[in-house]
Amino acid sequence: MGYVTQILEVLALLFVFALGAVVLTVAVFYVLDRTQPGDAIRRNYPVIGRFRGLFTKLGEFFRQYFFAMDREEMPFNRAQRDWVSHATKGGGNTIAFGSTRNLGVPGTPIFVPAVFPPLDDQFAMTAPMQIGPTAAIPYMAKSIFNISGMSYGAISRPAVEALSRGAAKAGIWLNTGEGGLSPFHLIGNCDLVYQIGTAKYGVRDALGNLSDERLREVSDNPCIKMFELKLAQGAKPGKGGILPGEKVNEEIAAIRGIEVGKDSISPNRHADINDYGELLDVIGHIRQVTGRPVGFKTVIGSSEAWEPLFEMIMARGPDCAPDFIAIDGGEGGTGAAPMPLMDLVGMPIRDALPRMVDLRDRYGLKNRIRMIAAGKLINPGDVAWAICAGADFVTSARGFMFSLGCIQALKCNRNTCPTGITTHDPYLQRGLVVEDKYLKVANYAKSVIKEVETIAHSVGVAEPRLMRRRHVRLVQADGTSVAFNKIRPSYNADAGL
Repeated sequence: MGYVTQILEVLALLFVFALGAVVLTVAVFYVLDRTQPGDAIRRNYPVIGRFRGLFTKLGEFFRQYFFAMDREEMPFNRAQRDWVSHATKGGGNTIAFGSTRNLGVPGTPIFVPAVFPPLDDQFAMTAPMQIGPTAAIPYMAKSIFNISGMSYGAISRPAVEALSRGAAKAGIWLNTGEGGLSPFHLIGNCDLVYQIGTAKYGVRDALGNLSDERLREVSDNPCIKMFELKLAQGAKPGKGGILPGEKVNEEIAAIRGIEVGKDSISPNRHADINDYGELLDVIGHIRQVTGRPVGFKTVIGSSEAWEPLFEMIMARGPDCAPDFIAIDGGEGGTGAAPMPLMDLVGMPIRDALPRMVDLRDRYGLKNRIRMIAAGKLINPGDVAWAICAGADFVTSARGFMFSLGCIQALKCNRNTCPTGITTHDPYLQRGLVVEDKYLKVANYAKSVIKEVETIAHSVGVAEPRLMRRRHVRLVQADGTSVAFNKIRPSYNADAGL
């Protein structure tokens, strides 16, 4: 009994101590809240007002898991993410009972089934397509669906490794992003597109100018198949890349040629490219030095602003043309960008892509310049629509992030990504197991390609690139649908294209 009494006395003392600590903490918070000038709610409602901030942060969590419907969440809803998750398993990705998609939402694409589609033995796989016929070493691209630019720095070492190995297994290309070529891009021995951003990381001299010597060193690597000059991206048009200082470790600093622990902010545009003439000059110079196909990535605000480029190409001759143009939509994503640019600047991909395709085709450059579409295209229907609109290839970054296990925590601009994809914290990176994730990357890519081919088969063509605008209808505000080629006829409409 004596021991029991002593234990009860200790517990009573601990309870009193804990209660006193709580009262003291509340009193301290009360004084702090009453005297601080920055937050009116906490000043008027001390202590209790602190719960507003807590509940605001928790609201994001509860909306994602409990309150938002499958098709409501942004930027990607649960139905989109779940499709990717199922696709990464490599099995069937069928659903039961009926679609949860509201087919009355304006802009929804509805593919037109053929009355007599090809028989199963007439169903062909997507053929490879050549990029850069005038380059010394053209690239025969095998896949219509590939990995868009994500630099080492913006994403972690195991993420890059998994993407590299997954790309090799699926037979698709991986864009390095603007952070330069890391050893981890090369682990899978996959096809690589080297992106040259405005800071020219990895291919610049001591003064930050484009270095022919560094270009040759990079292009000597057989994994490098093309070079992409990044003019702009959809999430931040007119703003250079932003890599927060907490992500800049010694390894990343060495690859990029920057200081450890300091924000890496690229210029808002290439200082040596002031007009379309200089753009074509730089593209031609890189192609001559490297022997590889060269194109550029941008986001547009109007197609009229780009007409002088095509006029100049025709005046100089098609040999001076970029080998590809990658169009990013204003809904594109990134690790860090100012909200006004992410929300308000740049044409959405569903408006921008057909405009640029028509501009290219009007000048007779369809077989010279390949068109690549990017910007929130992660599911088979998105990819199939882009092919119908005239894209030769589609690339995705966030789709492949989902295949790596991204949960849309919206912490890419910090070093606290809970899935280890966009963090350089070794503890958090442990969650990303490369041996598992690279298979999921490959399965996701293969699933998208297979189901786009299924859609193509359904509309009556043998392979996706034979799909045209007449094969898809777009839902209008009154709930009816109109054929895409009636809303925006392609330049070759008379030829049935």
